[in-house]
Amino acid sequence: MTLAEVLGVSTGVTSVIGSGGKTSLLAALARELPGTVVLTTTTHILPFAGVPLVTSADADDVRAALAESRVVCVGSQAEKDGKLVTPKLGMDVLAELADHVLVEADGSRRLPLKAHAPWEPVIPACSGRTVIVFGASGLGHPVRDVVHRPELFCELVGCAPDDSATPELVARAANAEALADVALVNQADAAPEAARDLAALLATPAYVGSVRAGTITLP
Repeated sequence: MTLAEVLGVSTGVTSVIGSGGKTSLLAALARELPGTVVLTTTTHILPFAGVPLVTSADADDVRAALAESRVVCVGSQAEKDGKLVTPKLGMDVLAELADHVLVEADGSRRLPLKAHAPWEPVIPACSGRTVIVFGASGLGHPVRDVVHRPELFCELVGCAPDDSATPELVARAANAEALADVALVNQADAAPEAARDLAALLATPAYVGSVRAGTITLP
């Protein structure tokens, strides 16, 4: 089965949240999904290598880009860092233009784990599926070193910043937030046993694997 099939990604808008491989998952899904695909964000992302970029607010420009390339990235150009921010076109409009709209709906500052602030994630109202990603490379390391928003994580689960980010604590935080329909514990090659433990403790259906290696299994 493909990643899309395992994670239940179908036509329409799909949001990807969490940490430890969101961008890699979005790129992998875009490669394997049939039909046209728009990659975009409700926060900020870097443009995808080798993918045509549309920064226009004109739907006809997106339509023309999709006629030339099956996958395009759509966003507004930020003033610094070369990043893209939320496109001026609404997600519902993008969903009318492409078979699939894949949305990166929060940030993690390249850390493998995170807790969510009250305003996160920014999931479009028309999103039909939300996938949360966890980076297993952070498991077993101090919370302060591997968790984005460690103070929120500690408050949520009752630990200290120097405590280890165990599968039990990470699952407790995720289950308390209850933000997604399905979970992927990515980077499993970094900590295979801990990755399986985390997936087994999550309240949502969860899978274990490595997006980069193209492997995904049940815990």
